[in-house]
Amino acid sequence: MPFDWNTGWPEDHGFNAGFVGKLDAAIAGGALHGMHGLIIIADGKLVLERYVAGEDESWGRPLGRVNFAPDTLHDLRSVSKSIVGLLYGIALKSGQVPFPDASLIAQFPDYPDLAHDPQLAKRKIFHVLTMTLGQEWNEDLPYTDPANSEIAMEMAPDRYRFILERPALLEPGTSWTYTGGASALLGRFIEKGSGLSLLDFAHKHLFAPLGIKAVEWISGADGTYSAASGLRLRPRDLAKIGHCVLQNGVWNGREIIPADWLKEAFTPRIACFDDVAYGYQWYLRASTDGNGPRRFAMGNGGQRLILIPERKLSIAIMCGQYNQPDQWRAPATVMLEHVLPGLVAM
Repeated sequence: MPFDWNTGWPEDHGFNAGFVGKLDAAIAGGALHGMHGLIIIADGKLVLERYVAGEDESWGRPLGRVNFAPDTLHDLRSVSKSIVGLLYGIALKSGQVPFPDASLIAQFPDYPDLAHDPQLAKRKIFHVLTMTLGQEWNEDLPYTDPANSEIAMEMAPDRYRFILERPALLEPGTSWTYTGGASALLGRFIEKGSGLSLLDFAHKHLFAPLGIKAVEWISGADGTYSAASGLRLRPRDLAKIGHCVLQNGVWNGREIIPADWLKEAFTPRIACFDDVAYGYQWYLRASTDGNGPRRFAMGNGGQRLILIPERKLSIAIMCGQYNQPDQWRAPATVMLEHVLPGLVAM
């Protein structure tokens, strides 16, 4: 399937003449072990596309060695969370989901026994969007361990009750805790408000308008689509979503993602780790290298969508280092040793 954008030379879009050669040598020499795909969109043009064969899986199900190509779907894992964050903004504009300042427990009249919980009463949708619920949640364990909170949620008879009943540890809004349950709640609000499944809503309001046709969204044993980690896309299409974001949500002259939502989503709300802040389901890093601030989404195994607005760059990186302690290494090597050094100084 041909790519539906114009292509361009990296040298014409901010990269130096040695960038491609150095990257290809690193791939050939095995220095980027674990990387499956790299797409770079610059100024709206496809300037680089590379695929590397390797072992892969789909939500823990082994796929064996895959010869990746432009039409091969890949797990996004927790990059799914950031896409759900965009979908929430789309639903909010049409009044289908609650505003950030709305009460969380008020959205669950079907759980009357929880209605008067004083700790739940403090939590708002804002705390869901920013992962600052202040509740017990542990995803530091491997995702093969049933004690991992996301896996426990997937195995629970009622995933939403499981999330709401986690014990309170801190005041909401005071600390960031990585919480797949937060994304699950956002998915639930989208489905309830729109009357569509999460996948159907995404198809109607995001994927179809962008011309994205090849999509899988994995569901749990209860049939609920995993908002936290279940989306599978072509790397090209993930980069396309990133480019739409860089265009303030506009595609072919039509607003797909509300610009005011993107402004809110990319406003730093809470420090999460190192020099990184969190917005609404997106990570945010201030400029430290002269290329401007970055907005990015991350997923288990080394999945990344990295946006550099001042460079007009949308970068999708797909890797297969699932659950490995050094899973950060392949995407970090791509960015820190190749993409960023390959940019001509501004």
